[in-house]
Amino acid sequence: MPEYAPLDLPDEPKLTHNITYFARALRKAGLPVGPGRVMDAVRAVQAAGFTSQRDFFYTLRACFVTRPEHRAVYAQIFRLYWRDPRYMEHMMSMMLPAIRGVQEDRAAKAAEKRAAEALLDGIAPDQPEAGTSEPDEETPIEVDASLTMSSEERLRTLDFEQMSVAEVAEAKRMLARLELPVKPLASRRGQASAQGARVDARATLRAAMRRGGELAEVKRQIPRPRWPNLVVLCDISGSMSQYSRMVLHFLHAVANQKGAGWAKVHAFTFGTRLTNITRHLATRDVDAALAAAGQEAQDWEGGTRIGACLHDFNRDWSRRVMGQGAVVLLITDGLDRDDPEALSHEMQRLHLSARHLIWVNPLLRWDGFAPKAKGIRAMLPHVDTFRAGHSVATLEDLAKALSRPGDTGEKARLMAQVT
Repeated sequence: MPEYAPLDLPDEPKLTHNITYFARALRKAGLPVGPGRVMDAVRAVQAAGFTSQRDFFYTLRACFVTRPEHRAVYAQIFRLYWRDPRYMEHMMSMMLPAIRGVQEDRAAKAAEKRAAEALLDGIAPDQPEAGTSEPDEETPIEVDASLTMSSEERLRTLDFEQMSVAEVAEAKRMLARLELPVKPLASRRGQASAQGARVDARATLRAAMRRGGELAEVKRQIPRPRWPNLVVLCDISGSMSQYSRMVLHFLHAVANQKGAGWAKVHAFTFGTRLTNITRHLATRDVDAALAAAGQEAQDWEGGTRIGACLHDFNRDWSRRVMGQGAVVLLITDGLDRDDPEALSHEMQRLHLSARHLIWVNPLLRWDGFAPKAKGIRAMLPHVDTFRAGHSVATLEDLAKALSRPGDTGEKARLMAQVT
């Protein structure tokens, strides 16, 4: 736990009031905090007392935090709300992290940004709340905004892991509007068309029989369009948590789009085990769909066993959903500690069963990315396309991989490093 100033809480009514507003700040930062948890927190503090700052911190955290990724946000809001001596300095540094030169890791930056937005609640960083004094500025700050992109364009290229609560909500709305069109497959079955190049002998003879054997016209046909299935295998391990949530929002939109061309969208999640969430994507409400999927997949934010999960898919589901030339979308960072040879074998089986195998890896957001991990080196030779998947723009680029069968993304460049 970080260092805090000595805690001096007032009497019980005021304490209840402060805990209620603290819970409201947590809720604005994205934590699922409701009235029931506020009442539990008040009772817990009354039972445990608040003579110890450490006990008070962990008592409230036990009531308000239910997921590991919320701990950093909770710690930041606790420090700011319960009067850190460097309160205003932290607020300004969080609202302008690039200017202050904050050197924390990405997770800490995202937590601080969400905490600041939740506490400020619409107050601009250069306009403090009434009753507070302006912070002393050692040097004036000048910002050149002549080359600043529009907010939507900036959001398109922003990493999902670095987004604030408001940015995540806006990105989800953008993903709901995305389309993933696909071209129809060649089919030997035909449908009637006067401009068809192929003669329909059966229809021609049936028409002649109705006229007593007189051949009045030649019936023609064109190939009937046949649409492939989309099969999605999404990694929901701890390292993929934020990315998998955004990708599942995108897939829900694709599964419910009319006229997109897909015969059916099958979705599976995997971490330490494989879970079929296809039926949940049919729910029109995206929040209800993902909540139901999360309840069924018990390995959210756990470990990763890519090879074992692919083995289960190839054994139990491949023949059911991979027929008729399915396109497979594999979303994972490839960080697997299991046997690389077994992983390579299962990837080869998956590749042979798919019409087109696309690997979406958020690690490609790094300019210096190299296939050094054993799991990545085992998987890379068996994919057709290797692309990034860390932002709205990279998910938009998936349409290019589908419209151009020869598109390989970054595979050719990285394969040169593998060999």
